[in-house]
Amino acid sequence: MRTLLCLCFIAAIPFAGAQTPAENGRDAGPPAATVGGEDLTTLPLGKGLPVMVRVGLRFQDITDFNDSERTFVGTVDMRLRWEDPRLRYPAERTPRGFQEYRGAKAEEKMKQVWIPGVAFPNLKGAPTFQTDSLRIFPNGWVELMERTTGTFDVPVDCDNFPFDTQTLGVEVTVRRETTSEASLIFLQEDLDFSEAAKAIAIDGWKPGIVTITRTTIAGWYGEFHSGLVVGLKVSRESRKVVAPIFIPLLASLLIPLLAIWMNQTIEGEFNTPAFELANVIVGGLFAVIALNFTVNAEFKSVAGGDNMVTRLFGLNYLTMAASLAIVVFFYRYNVPLRLFGHLVQEQMFHYLSWAVPALVFGTALAFILVSAL
Repeated sequence: MRTLLCLCFIAAIPFAGAQTPAENGRDAGPPAATVGGEDLTTLPLGKGLPVMVRVGLRFQDITDFNDSERTFVGTVDMRLRWEDPRLRYPAERTPRGFQEYRGAKAEEKMKQVWIPGVAFPNLKGAPTFQTDSLRIFPNGWVELMERTTGTFDVPVDCDNFPFDTQTLGVEVTVRRETTSEASLIFLQEDLDFSEAAKAIAIDGWKPGIVTITRTTIAGWYGEFHSGLVVGLKVSRESRKVVAPIFIPLLASLLIPLLAIWMNQTIEGEFNTPAFELANVIVGGLFAVIALNFTVNAEFKSVAGGDNMVTRLFGLNYLTMAASLAIVVFFYRYNVPLRLFGHLVQEQMFHYLSWAVPALVFGTALAFILVSAL
């Protein structure tokens, strides 16, 4: 009897103080999903490498596009599709035709199967909202839908301002797998899915088509990662810019020309004091400087580029410099009169009265046509 009690005591020793994961304060997590002993979180090799991941992206909403800050705020739905033969199952198990997981259940399931490590490189900071939906079909196809709301950085090219078209692009890149392991592709069905919602309205811009461009991102050790840029084309509504910018710009071109037109010759000599005409040009110079400051503050992306606005400002300054030179050398010091006489000075004055305006407004019209076309 004593021997039996000793044996029972010894057998109980290994289990003394044993605790469940919950009692330990640790979450054991979901059991590792395996098929035939293979970890389902590894790359699916059944169809060879690289795994072709189809990408589609739909623009659900755009609440703001700031071309000066080069950012837009919007909500996009990204759809990823790929085939994993290890996840095949009998079709009769799902009356709906697929297994679906949403929200927290989708996040839990995504930890048990292979998911391409896709990210948005041009997403500025953390998304303000993000949720997932995962579908697994009987034939092994997997569909991941991810809705993301956030601020995206975009390049802005204002060379054709105000007739410019910008691309609100969302960069999609595989961060974890290299191009030899996973490749992002798109087919016609993905292009059809990639569109802008009908209700999208952007102040000052008109939404257009959605385009997809393939890219690659350099990684470590000379490797590359597959990527795509899905972009929504938006055209600026130029009529909203013409009145506040271009009417003052074109009107300011008249100021230095008035300094030429307001004078007249009597027997080859000018009868308007030169300092009065110079004051007109100086006043126009301050007006153009003030307009330039206002435009630069309102359209920061325009100020630093080569576009119609900066060219017209340059034309304004050049016209004022030319008119001031005419006032000084013709009206103040009468250089042609002293060198060639009354007749030559009078003919030169009549020539400049129409040649300078024609050259100035012809150049301005050329700037406008180049930007518009």
